[in-house]
Amino acid sequence: MAEQKPVWMEMGLNADEYKKVIEILGRKPNYLETALFGVLWSEHCSYKNSRPLLKKFPTEGKYVLQGPGENAGVVDIGDGQALVFKVESHNHPSAIEPYEGAATGVGGVARDIFTMGARPIASLNSLRFGTLDDPHVRHLLSGVVAGIAGYGNRLGTPTVGGEIFFHSSYQENPLVNAMCVGLVDHDRIVRGQAAGPGNLVLTAGAKTGKDGIQGCTFASEELSEETEAPDIQRGDPLLENLLIEACLELMENGYVVGIQDMGAAGFTSSSAEMAGRAGTGMEIDVSLVPQREEGMTPYDVMLSESQERMLLVIEPQHEKTAKEVFDKYNVEMAVVGRVTADGIYRVREGEEIVAEIPVQALTESPVQHPEQREPEYYQRLRAWTPDELPVPENCDDILERLLASPNIASKEWVYNQYDHMAMLNTVVSPGADAAVLRIKGTGKGIALTIDGNSRYCYLDPRRGGAIAVAEAARNLSCVGAEPLALTDGLNFGNPEKPEIFWQFHQVVEGMSEACRKMEIPVISGNVSLNNESKGEPINPTPVVGMAGILPDIEKYITSTFKVPGDEIILLGKFSPQLGASEYLAIVHGMEQGAVPDLNLDDENKVQLCCRKLIRDGKIKTAHDCAEGGLAIAVAECCISGKMGATLQLPFTGREDTLLFGEVQSCILVACAPREVDGVLQTAKEMGVVSTVLGRTGGLHILIKDQNEGILINKHIEEMEKVWRGSIADHF
Repeated sequence: MAEQKPVWMEMGLNADEYKKVIEILGRKPNYLETALFGVLWSEHCSYKNSRPLLKKFPTEGKYVLQGPGENAGVVDIGDGQALVFKVESHNHPSAIEPYEGAATGVGGVARDIFTMGARPIASLNSLRFGTLDDPHVRHLLSGVVAGIAGYGNRLGTPTVGGEIFFHSSYQENPLVNAMCVGLVDHDRIVRGQAAGPGNLVLTAGAKTGKDGIQGCTFASEELSEETEAPDIQRGDPLLENLLIEACLELMENGYVVGIQDMGAAGFTSSSAEMAGRAGTGMEIDVSLVPQREEGMTPYDVMLSESQERMLLVIEPQHEKTAKEVFDKYNVEMAVVGRVTADGIYRVREGEEIVAEIPVQALTESPVQHPEQREPEYYQRLRAWTPDELPVPENCDDILERLLASPNIASKEWVYNQYDHMAMLNTVVSPGADAAVLRIKGTGKGIALTIDGNSRYCYLDPRRGGAIAVAEAARNLSCVGAEPLALTDGLNFGNPEKPEIFWQFHQVVEGMSEACRKMEIPVISGNVSLNNESKGEPINPTPVVGMAGILPDIEKYITSTFKVPGDEIILLGKFSPQLGASEYLAIVHGMEQGAVPDLNLDDENKVQLCCRKLIRDGKIKTAHDCAEGGLAIAVAECCISGKMGATLQLPFTGREDTLLFGEVQSCILVACAPREVDGVLQTAKEMGVVSTVLGRTGGLHILIKDQNEGILINKHIEEMEKVWRGSIADHF
């Protein structure tokens, strides 16, 4: 018979942490108190393994109004307006129940946005799955996409962008990272603080049920056959719509002192974190909480993660007004407690005190310092060179195979299920380098993207982390937007394994270096650890959500070849590498080699040059050279514009390296012939290498080497059929 675990271990605490709890209280905690410490000291809520690393990120900048530490970050976009944005993960719930796991991820991050006083105006997502030939993976993908669409479309917030990557390391543990962006006036920004002793604490929204209890502890564990999943929460986007309107109306009229979504750990995290930020205490009476089920205990109420619930702090004289507003929107509201001055977190059930803990003890968990060790594979895999690799005889076939790779192929099957035109602000839809939205009532626009490359981060975490930042910024620059700030989703395996924590540390170092060099601060984010199944970790997967500003919305461009006869020019030094490439993985079944070089000085120059050329009206097309190399970048521009191109590459090297090797800090642009001299001159003045490659026109993509030898000759319709149908054909 298996030995019964002690309660503190069941609640996710280790022996040292439980000993610390006894020291803090001067006594043993009761069952509820143990649970409160367990959830708030979990990795998911406390970031106890992450906090020292996250301090490496630059968090201040000329546009930053609110950095990390609040429900979401805020950046200035001029005219007294600001963007609020954040990315959150819902990985474990999506592995168990893909529809509701993804749907509640979308709803949860939207609540983080409107709690800052902002109206959500756009959603994006970053998804990772196993290989599509597995029926279970197709089930997960279908469910996640349907959940994002089902919630987001009914919420009325357009889903305007995202990315998907398929790899065997995510076979049992998919990643679902949801990003939401909101718009707010500077003087309407609200923070999640329980300030003002004597102020009332109230709940609004759905009744509290037993769903999601211990969800944050579940999210802080590896998935295995022994994992006991909680009852996954169910979302209600229609109620969320009503909550948004009611809460925004109260905030716009200045009635809200503080507000927070009841996300991970429900009542416990929202109330304790709000009191912790304000340096106050809080008293909650669970008997006053509207409950969905009979016989709920204080433990059930405090740890439930039922969706569509908000915690608000208001001054007593505004209680009647708050009730009238919530009644108007048919949203249930109840006063359940008050802010206190004693710094104590006190839970009552009527007259009985069932938990009493110092607030700061709950919100400031002990920090862990895991051991880190370079993985055995690192030096071995990065030492690979392509010397023994056979040079391909037919590059046309390889181009087709790469266009059919789900990592490169069109993601239309996914984003066509999303409403990307809700609110009628979307100017550039999903499928481009970045989404572009207009800001009504002004002449400006914003650009949004979310990016990451886990293969790079597996083979070289530090450089891969830097590339994630650089590529997101490059995608914004390709539409003409200046990057403002980023939000990150950091997805890794078990940090107690030294090799995993080494990956995590290296990724953060690389991201931090790129952020500082490119002057792009981190204003919010999420860490999701223990992404493992049956003891096997996912590849290290940082994703970067980034927002940029277009001072003149009319001057955006896209990655489409538009008219015949335009000149095609490459901005940036072309030094492609086969290591870590999609070509190497798809054609040769190998994931090794050095990750493409990244020179951040060159990266800055190329992006500045691209933005200037767009702003000056000199170029019509811009596209990042990314997965699949130069040939794929050209093919994507041709397919989207249904227009061919003829190029002659003035470079030396292996044919497969020139066509399919991957490179950083390169942007493919197109311009009218009369603008060529100006484009080349601007690039020269800004210290950017530029190379004329060819011209648009015809119905084929024709690429020649420097001796006029034909490397690729492929009809656009053939390429388009393969590219558009690859993912859809699996369903």
